[in-house]
Amino acid sequence: MNIEPCRLVVEQIGALFVCTPHAPYIRMRTPLLYPDGDVIDIFVRPQGNAMLVTDLGESLRWLRTQTSAGRRSPKQQQMIQDVCQTHGIELFNGMLVLRDVEPAKLAGAVLGLGQAASRVGDIWFTMRTRTTQSVTDDVEDLLRANELPFERGRKMRGRSGRDYSVDFEVHAPKHLSLVQVLSTGSRAATSGLVDHAYTLWSELAYHKAPGNPMQFVSLFDDTVDVWAREDFKLLETVSDQIVMWSRPDAVVQALAA
Repeated sequence: MNIEPCRLVVEQIGALFVCTPHAPYIRMRTPLLYPDGDVIDIFVRPQGNAMLVTDLGESLRWLRTQTSAGRRSPKQQQMIQDVCQTHGIELFNGMLVLRDVEPAKLAGAVLGLGQAASRVGDIWFTMRTRTTQSVTDDVEDLLRANELPFERGRKMRGRSGRDYSVDFEVHAPKHLSLVQVLSTGSRAATSGLVDHAYTLWSELAYHKAPGNPMQFVSLFDDTVDVWAREDFKLLETVSDQIVMWSRPDAVVQALAA
């Protein structure tokens, strides 16, 4: 059976899509856009009497380019899974995919996958507007998922007699970790967060003693590119470990080892 995807889509939904060859696929330029105005392209490949419809990974690739972080948070990964489930789409090797699409349903499949790609792009807004509280919630989810015992909002007295709140106290067989989360979407706010963490660790340093294995962990939310090299260098002087939220596996390793 000789399937002509472009003709089918025009017949079913009108001339809203521009088709160009993209061997072995046909590229369909949709009227849908990513948040920055980039056009969403969908790719179709005939397979016997049906068709494969995919974004060839462009949606997640676009999302990845919006941040310097190499990985998304667990909550963002779940949001992507939710989008796919809502639209009945498979996530395969980073691609949004619809398989075995019948010719009569091609236009709906192309439009539906394009809408899913747009929804994935909208996750960018959560990456820009996420607050320290939401990131801290994500860290709590990570600790629970890895069965690391913890106390959130641990109150401790500093050397000066002032009381401080540490985001997490995490218990492991060999040591106890105090974890402070640094997260903001504004470069103007970074210095205040770093100064606070510096003061926090300096004030609590007297709690460290022989027989009381304790480490200070500064956890940077690097899913938004706002931090300067000087921020890391300053906290390295008072932290036992600096970890990045873009690498949750390294966060777990630092706390559990």
